[in-house]
Amino acid sequence: MKTKNYYQSLLTSFKIKGVELKKLLLLALIGSSVIITSCGGNQSKKNTEGKTNAVATAEPKIVKEQVTYTSGNDTLVGYLYYDENSNEKKPGIIVVHEWWGNNSYAQKRAQMLAELGYVALAADMYGHGKILDNPKDAQANADVIYSNPDLLKARMMAAYQTLINSNRVINDQIAAIGYCFGGTVVLNAAAMGVPLDAVVSFHGGLAGFKATPALKNTHVLVCNGGADSFVSEDDIKNFKNEMNRENVPFVFKEYEGATHAFTNPESTEAGKKFNMPIAYNESADKASWQDMIDFFKEHFPVK
Repeated sequence: MKTKNYYQSLLTSFKIKGVELKKLLLLALIGSSVIITSCGGNQSKKNTEGKTNAVATAEPKIVKEQVTYTSGNDTLVGYLYYDENSNEKKPGIIVVHEWWGNNSYAQKRAQMLAELGYVALAADMYGHGKILDNPKDAQANADVIYSNPDLLKARMMAAYQTLINSNRVINDQIAAIGYCFGGTVVLNAAAMGVPLDAVVSFHGGLAGFKATPALKNTHVLVCNGGADSFVSEDDIKNFKNEMNRENVPFVFKEYEGATHAFTNPESTEAGKKFNMPIAYNESADKASWQDMIDFFKEHFPVK
């Protein structure tokens, strides 16, 4: 009983001018919240700034945009890849397809470049987005480009201008990469004066290559399969001699055991289906892609 009386008297003693303890505690809580709000003012601002910065540095969101463009009277269909969350202009890269046409493989490589921070265009060299499913038709369409250098240059320039027209690239920072047929195309485009800062040829043909002084403005990387039966030792010797004759620096990488089309995972099946000496080589694929990344870091970086 004494304990009970003690607490009752204690509660009674906390009445100040008729204000009960509950009211006093309420006032105390209100006061403390004002103090906390006041003291936390700068922190709140920091948090707001942090949120603003988070928006400005949002995770990349790579999008694909189909673009129809022209070269002379020809309609071409390309695919533009870029980071939708970036408002900054970036270096641009033209991706030139294998002889099969502008299919999902070329588009995948363009997407991978966009993931590295570039704006990439999977370009159409055949017209109307044509995709071939057999070597006979593929060779026939490739020969149209091989046999007409002016057409090759015109279609590469059309892709170049399409990148500029996208308003997403730094106009004087454009490079090109190509695969097989596309590798041959990008090397020859640079030799013909298409103003490319850098070119990378993956298992591209080198037969009959002629270097020109225009190549001095282009950084060149060639990624060649060591077991590529479509690229002879004489072709390689001629390429190197031509580049040296014009005093054009270049990097030539060779991947032991890699055949033609070594970067394309579908090449093994295609090789078996059409009895062609081509096959996917995972280690050479990864090594050559890393070699390209390192090459671009030095000569064509995303800033």
